[in-house]
Amino acid sequence: MKGRTVILDHLEGREAAALMVDGALDDLFLAGHAPPPGTIYRARADRPVKGQGGMFLSTPDGPAFLRQVKGLAPGDTLLVQVTGYAEPGKALPVTAKLLFKSRYAIVTPEAPGLNISRRIRDDDLRDVLLEIAHEVMDGADHGLILRSSCEGADPGEIAEDIAAMAGVAAQVMGDAMGAPERLLDGDGPHALACREWTAPAEVVTEPGGFARHGVIEAIAAARAPHVPLPGGASMHVEPTRALVAVDVNTGADSSPAAGLKANLAMARALPRALRVRGLGGQITL
Repeated sequence: MKGRTVILDHLEGREAAALMVDGALDDLFLAGHAPPPGTIYRARADRPVKGQGGMFLSTPDGPAFLRQVKGLAPGDTLLVQVTGYAEPGKALPVTAKLLFKSRYAIVTPEAPGLNISRRIRDDDLRDVLLEIAHEVMDGADHGLILRSSCEGADPGEIAEDIAAMAGVAAQVMGDAMGAPERLLDGDGPHALACREWTAPAEVVTEPGGFARHGVIEAIAAARAPHVPLPGGASMHVEPTRALVAVDVNTGADSSPAAGLKANLAMARALPRALRVRGLGGQITL
């Protein structure tokens, strides 16, 4: 099946979204059991970690850890945002540099300025987008980044998106004092798919979409370490506790150029292989 298809469904009782490109699984979002990245807390500083320049914080969902702390004392209150998923038994990784992301815009508190993605190179379009940004953000203290998804989008939708996200940012930033509290939930898989998969695509929302479009089989295949590559080559993607190991094999081709061909094929296929497996961090080839 050619083209891009976004399927919004549930997997094992959890919200999930899959992006299929030409019949192959290209990306996958699956709801976890921990607070998702983007969640914002009003947190309380608990105790510093000497030698690491960090601070443990208290949140309603358990301890969090903030790196590169300056001028923060135990008992202080601050706003933080979850940056990733914590391993079981470990503190939530957070940052004090909050970002409010939407489909077309990123509102940046305490980082003023209006900016446009460098991927948008049409000067006339950049002028139009700057005009929209100045009109909507007039008088606002926050900064704004317009994303590459603005290219080809309706100006009215862009303006509405900016205004909505600026309103959320103003509300959250104005609620910095008080006891630890979750102020904003991070986007779930369906909202994240709408925000990040912006290229034109067929969108399937009916229940059972994963089964009808082969997503379940593709996920099962992604759980195996073996990834076939063009020309008979292959790679194995295997996570360990410390890193993700990638082993490339040339297969039956024993020509002098086989290694180069296999490595080039691996370089093209590896980003997708990591995405659908939910892997990241240190990659060793």
